[in-house]
Amino acid sequence: MTIGDITPKKERKSRRSKHVVDEKAPLLPKRQDEDVGYDEFNGASFTGAVFNLSTTIVGAGIMALPATMKVLGLILGIAMIIFMAFLTDASIEFLLRFSRAGKTTSYGGLMGDALGKYGRIFLQICVLVNNIGVLIVYMIIIGDVLSGTSSSGVHHAGVLEGWFGEHWWNGRTFVLIVTTLGIFSPLACFKRIDSLRFTSALSVALAVVFLVITVGIAIVKLISGTILMPRLLPDVTDLTSFWKLFTVVPVLVTAYICHYNVHSIDNELEDSSQIRPVVRTALALCSTVYIMTSFFGFLLFGDATLDDVLANFDTDLGIPYSSLLNDAVRVSYAAHLMLVFPIVFFPLRLNMDGLLFPSARPLSLSNTRFAFITAGLITAIFLGANYIPSIWDAFQFTGATAAVCLGFIFPAAIALRDRHFIATKKDKILAIFMIVLAVFSNLVAIYSDAYALFKKNPGAGPRA
Repeated sequence: MTIGDITPKKERKSRRSKHVVDEKAPLLPKRQDEDVGYDEFNGASFTGAVFNLSTTIVGAGIMALPATMKVLGLILGIAMIIFMAFLTDASIEFLLRFSRAGKTTSYGGLMGDALGKYGRIFLQICVLVNNIGVLIVYMIIIGDVLSGTSSSGVHHAGVLEGWFGEHWWNGRTFVLIVTTLGIFSPLACFKRIDSLRFTSALSVALAVVFLVITVGIAIVKLISGTILMPRLLPDVTDLTSFWKLFTVVPVLVTAYICHYNVHSIDNELEDSSQIRPVVRTALALCSTVYIMTSFFGFLLFGDATLDDVLANFDTDLGIPYSSLLNDAVRVSYAAHLMLVFPIVFFPLRLNMDGLLFPSARPLSLSNTRFAFITAGLITAIFLGANYIPSIWDAFQFTGATAAVCLGFIFPAAIALRDRHFIATKKDKILAIFMIVLAVFSNLVAIYSDAYALFKKNPGAGPRA
């Protein structure tokens, strides 16, 4: 998966004159200088890259983190969030270091270089499974928040229904059509991920809005003395409660999955040496948001914290303007997911193109192919969100498995394969640890999800 004409490393740091890419890599444009639309692009900024990577990381999973505090306690829970951030940084460092050694500029090219054609194809399939599942879930949540949802015969009103009453124009299908045509489709038409830097910045800001509201509510209730001291350590009384601790592992393992966008962001940076600071800044930013959301979410709701903390904002908070604050939280979260959508969609389209047209010219140079794949994927995601909402159950299995493969198993396998003989003993020990942790988290996820699936009432699916 290497090419014969590679710009030396020193020249590669400045990308104003020529963008260096792996011509056999299926996941990224191969010769960017052929596209006149890129002629005036002098490279992505550090800030834009940080926002794009941060938006890739912070998705719907943030809402499950307060529930991990309920299981682990604040001390162990926060320690695990920090630990997973460091482990993610190590796995991304594997990808970047081995990419430099193999002169590849995409995750697919790196997998092909280390594990051959079938390794590259397996990676692409995992990206498709993970990202399609994530985007369908995002669209389902947006529909639930704005239009409401019914479960077990009980209807939970959406924000629009609560404001204006029940009408045809705030029904689920119509709202998702408007969202798809008015937001998802235009944002999905950008050919450079750096073009999404402003929407990514707004997405991060909306996540901060949710955090600020949660912190504010918690402080008000602390002052009024209506909040109890949260549990600092896990409550382990028997074997069942001990095994329950491990049910949060999949949530924590997948909290930082962003690896499928790292190469895209790296290749658009003006200075390639900035990618490591970009990664660490994004991880630090997201870790701060994760820790504060987990801490104040659990502080606010205590043992009443639900698996999706957003559901806790559907009741009276016991403070003035409770209804207004509930709506602000839900609307900001729905808007956040709308802006995360194009960032997750970007690598999905590239990988679909790599699977369908592995030998074709770069996707960015074919408007017809670009439009066909974009329209086809958005249509499939829209139909999935509208007509098979129980897809949530299926992707709790496939999505979690694909995500940990992308985040830990594949980077670890590349380090263990060590095709260019640059891995140290420490690297290989860390790689083995990553694989063991990933496999264990998958087994726990499959067991816990299967148990919950068989225990629940027929027709009643977990909904966010």
